[in-house]
Amino acid sequence: MDGSEVRVFDCDVLVAGGGPGGSTIATFLARRGWRVILLEKSRHPRFHIGESLLPANVPIFEELGALAKLRALGRLKLGADFPRDDGSYYTFKFDRALGDTPHYSFQVKREDMDRMLFEHARGQGVDAREQTMVERVAFDADGITAWIAANGQASRLRARYFVDATGRDTLLGRQLQLVERSVQHQSAAMFAHYAGVAFNPDDPGGNIISINRFAHGWAWFIPLPDGTTSVGCVCKPGWLKARQGANHADFMARTLAIVPGATHRMANATRVMPVRFTGNYSYACKRMAGPRWILVGDAWAFLDPVFSSGVFLAMYSARRALDVVDGALRDPRSEAALQKNYARHLRHGYQRFAWFIRRFNSPVMKALFADPRNVMQVEQGVISMLAGDVFDNRLVLSKLRIFKTIYALSSLANLRRWAADRIDRRRQNRTHVAVDATTE
Repeated sequence: MDGSEVRVFDCDVLVAGGGPGGSTIATFLARRGWRVILLEKSRHPRFHIGESLLPANVPIFEELGALAKLRALGRLKLGADFPRDDGSYYTFKFDRALGDTPHYSFQVKREDMDRMLFEHARGQGVDAREQTMVERVAFDADGITAWIAANGQASRLRARYFVDATGRDTLLGRQLQLVERSVQHQSAAMFAHYAGVAFNPDDPGGNIISINRFAHGWAWFIPLPDGTTSVGCVCKPGWLKARQGANHADFMARTLAIVPGATHRMANATRVMPVRFTGNYSYACKRMAGPRWILVGDAWAFLDPVFSSGVFLAMYSARRALDVVDGALRDPRSEAALQKNYARHLRHGYQRFAWFIRRFNSPVMKALFADPRNVMQVEQGVISMLAGDVFDNRLVLSKLRIFKTIYALSSLANLRRWAADRIDRRRQNRTHVAVDATTE
């Protein structure tokens, strides 16, 4: 970093988006000696969904030096259960995972965790600013120019590199017309926090999250640190059309009434926040990076949150992007190769999650999750996937390949049910429902 070269820039790296991905890469870059400006359009704390972390998150928090802070604000998470249609359920506990992935994680209120990570970045030397939005970015032969708005005032920033961590705003994805909506998975979510939600009998401490399938999608139950529970339903477009003018709270109650296993858990529950709706349409950008820019987390792709992968993928991609940005700044000739390796590595991991997600509500997958067998450690491989171990562990990847074979053979044995499910998914994907983010 030559001082005469740096002076023409406001910073070395401009990071847009002060969520987990943005705060993570900003912290790591500052530790490597780069001048980093981190811009968050809102003010922390701000509400955000995505409250359940994966065990694979834990080493990243530890490397950041923020694991003790996470423990202080999180609730221990030891696994996930998947109830059956009759209300019984099967629990996948992380202590049975293969490899070195930690056997625990945490459930958090995202407004608390995101603020902690943002303030942690500031404490590591990042120039972290709130209520400051990047409106557009331009690239030239020397660096980037960003047009920003803060407190009603417009200004510009110059940087040598740009990291887009704007989440589902996908700043560069939209500006460069890179966003491609998924035609295989379209849905939307409604959710709220409740007090008095009962735990399942084998989870007296509230350390297990529940993923409950039902005819029109799936529901989550995530016990939070303050004693409340996050409850949400991810629904197919066809079911959302059934709202027919009903208010959000009534439609949420109507939906929970048909979720197997939900009735006894919600019997004494009281809602403590408005029901919110959000579009949950999956997408991916055609490119992850280009000259002097890179995308991390949801700024590149968004998957259905059924396996709670969002925060992990944001922070993991930020950690991988660190080496790309750092390497490109030190040796611009290496940028293209670094970006190519980054994109290939991330796509492989995303695709492993996506394969399970796209088949999650199929009759065959429901049967395999309801009554798993640990033949050749396949069940442990699936648990490792649920823990976030989808990138480098050869043992885990080999077990996931065996699971795919079992799935294919089971599908052939249940061809009629598989075909009916495929027809239903195609019909649902042709149904588009406009969903806003308003509350009741």
